[in-house]
Amino acid sequence: MIYILFLYWYPIKENRAAFIGLSFLLGLCIDFFSDTMAINAAATVTIAYLRPVIMNFVFGVNLEFQSFKLRNTTKVQQITFLALLIVVHHFVFFTLEIFSFTNLLLILKKTLAIGLATLILCLLFSTLFSVKKE
Repeated sequence: MIYILFLYWYPIKENRAAFIGLSFLLGLCIDFFSDTMAINAAATVTIAYLRPVIMNFVFGVNLEFQSFKLRNTTKVQQITFLALLIVVHHFVFFTLEIFSFTNLLLILKKTLAIGLATLILCLLFSTLFSVKKE
Protein backbone atom coordinates (compact mmCIF):
# COMPACT_ATOMS: atom_id res chain seq x y z
CA MET A 1 0.00 0.00 0.00
CA ILE A 2 2.58 2.50 -1.11
CA TYR A 3 -0.02 5.03 -2.24
CA ILE A 4 0.25 6.41 1.31
CA LEU A 5 3.37 8.20 0.07
CA PHE A 6 1.05 10.63 -1.74
CA LEU A 7 -0.37 11.65 1.62
CA TYR A 8 3.14 11.82 3.06
CA TRP A 9 4.60 13.97 0.26
CA TYR A 10 1.64 16.31 -0.29
CA PRO A 11 2.66 19.94 0.45
CA ILE A 12 1.88 21.04 3.96
CA LYS A 13 0.59 24.56 3.35
CA GLU A 14 -1.84 23.67 0.54
CA ASN A 15 -5.66 23.81 0.70
CA ARG A 16 -6.86 21.21 3.20
CA ALA A 17 -10.26 20.66 1.56
CA ALA A 18 -8.61 19.94 -1.79
CA PHE A 19 -6.21 17.55 -0.06
CA ILE A 20 -9.04 15.62 1.55
CA GLY A 21 -10.90 15.53 -1.78
CA LEU A 22 -7.82 14.26 -3.62
CA SER A 23 -7.29 11.65 -0.90
CA PHE A 24 -10.86 10.48 -1.35
CA LEU A 25 -10.43 10.22 -5.13
CA LEU A 26 -7.15 8.32 -4.68
CA GLY A 27 -8.79 5.86 -2.30
CA LEU A 28 -11.81 5.51 -4.55
CA CYS A 29 -9.61 4.76 -7.60
CA ILE A 30 -7.77 2.09 -5.64
CA ASP A 31 -11.08 0.67 -4.45
CA PHE A 32 -12.41 0.61 -7.99
CA PHE A 33 -9.49 -1.49 -9.23
CA SER A 34 -9.17 -3.73 -6.17
CA ASP A 35 -12.92 -4.21 -5.54
CA THR A 36 -12.80 -3.30 -1.85
CA MET A 37 -16.04 -1.27 -1.62
CA ALA A 38 -14.69 2.14 -0.46
CA ILE A 39 -12.54 0.80 2.38
CA ASN A 40 -9.42 2.47 0.95
CA ALA A 41 -11.34 5.70 0.44
CA ALA A 42 -12.42 5.74 4.07
CA ALA A 43 -8.91 4.98 5.31
CA THR A 44 -7.22 7.60 3.11
CA VAL A 45 -9.76 10.28 4.05
CA THR A 46 -9.21 9.43 7.72
CA ILE A 47 -5.45 9.92 7.54
CA ALA A 48 -5.86 13.00 5.36
CA TYR A 49 -8.12 14.47 8.03
CA LEU A 50 -5.81 13.44 10.90
CA ARG A 51 -2.60 14.49 9.12
CA PRO A 52 -2.31 17.91 10.85
CA VAL A 53 -2.77 16.28 14.26
CA ILE A 54 -0.11 13.66 13.49
CA MET A 55 2.24 16.33 12.13
CA ASN A 56 1.76 18.46 15.22
CA PHE A 57 2.51 15.40 17.39
CA VAL A 58 5.68 14.48 15.48
CA PHE A 59 7.12 17.88 14.56
CA GLY A 60 5.74 20.02 17.38
CA VAL A 61 6.65 23.71 17.36
CA ASN A 62 8.71 23.40 14.15
CA LEU A 63 5.48 23.01 12.20
CA GLU A 64 4.40 26.58 12.99
CA PHE A 65 7.18 28.21 10.99
CA GLN A 66 6.37 29.41 7.46
CA SER A 67 9.56 27.87 6.05
CA PHE A 68 8.79 24.37 7.34
CA LYS A 69 9.82 21.67 4.87
CA LEU A 70 9.57 17.94 5.43
CA ARG A 71 13.03 17.37 3.97
CA ASN A 72 14.57 19.73 6.56
CA THR A 73 13.51 17.52 9.47
CA THR A 74 15.46 14.62 10.94
CA LYS A 75 15.18 11.12 9.52
CA VAL A 76 13.70 9.87 12.79
CA GLN A 77 10.90 12.45 12.57
CA GLN A 78 10.23 11.58 8.93
CA ILE A 79 10.08 7.85 9.63
CA THR A 80 7.88 8.41 12.70
CA PHE A 81 5.49 10.56 10.68
CA LEU A 82 5.29 7.97 7.89
CA ALA A 83 4.89 5.11 10.37
CA LEU A 84 2.02 6.85 12.16
CA LEU A 85 0.27 7.54 8.86
CA ILE A 86 0.63 3.88 7.92
CA VAL A 87 -0.55 2.55 11.29
CA VAL A 88 -3.65 4.76 11.35
CA HIS A 89 -4.46 3.91 7.71
CA HIS A 90 -4.03 0.18 8.19
CA PHE A 91 -5.96 0.12 11.46
CA VAL A 92 -8.94 1.85 9.84
CA PHE A 93 -8.62 -0.30 6.71
CA PHE A 94 -8.49 -3.64 8.53
CA THR A 95 -11.16 -2.62 11.04
CA LEU A 96 -13.53 -1.88 8.16
CA GLU A 97 -12.46 -5.01 6.30
CA ILE A 98 -12.99 -7.41 9.20
CA PHE A 99 -15.76 -5.28 10.77
CA SER A 100 -15.76 -7.05 14.10
CA PHE A 101 -14.13 -5.97 17.34
CA THR A 102 -14.24 -9.57 18.54
CA ASN A 103 -11.33 -10.09 16.16
CA LEU A 104 -9.34 -7.16 17.55
CA LEU A 105 -6.20 -9.27 17.88
CA LEU A 106 -6.39 -10.23 14.20
CA ILE A 107 -6.87 -6.56 13.27
CA LEU A 108 -3.80 -5.59 15.31
CA LYS A 109 -1.69 -8.43 13.86
CA LYS A 110 -2.57 -7.48 10.29
CA THR A 111 -2.03 -3.79 11.04
CA LEU A 112 1.44 -4.37 12.45
CA ALA A 113 2.62 -7.02 9.97
CA ILE A 114 1.40 -5.35 6.80
CA GLY A 115 2.21 -1.94 8.25
CA LEU A 116 5.84 -2.95 8.74
CA ALA A 117 6.05 -4.27 5.18
CA THR A 118 4.43 -1.07 3.88
CA LEU A 119 6.85 1.07 5.89
CA ILE A 120 9.84 -0.77 4.44
CA LEU A 121 8.51 -0.46 0.89
CA CYS A 122 7.68 3.22 1.36
CA LEU A 123 11.16 3.91 2.73
CA LEU A 124 12.70 2.11 -0.24
CA PHE A 125 10.59 4.10 -2.70
CA SER A 126 11.27 7.38 -0.93
CA THR A 127 15.03 6.81 -1.05
CA LEU A 128 14.74 5.82 -4.68
CA PHE A 129 12.97 9.04 -5.62
CA SER A 130 14.66 11.41 -3.18
CA VAL A 131 16.87 14.26 -4.31
CA LYS A 132 20.40 14.22 -2.90
CA LYS A 133 21.45 17.30 -0.94
CA GLU A 134 24.89 18.65 -1.69
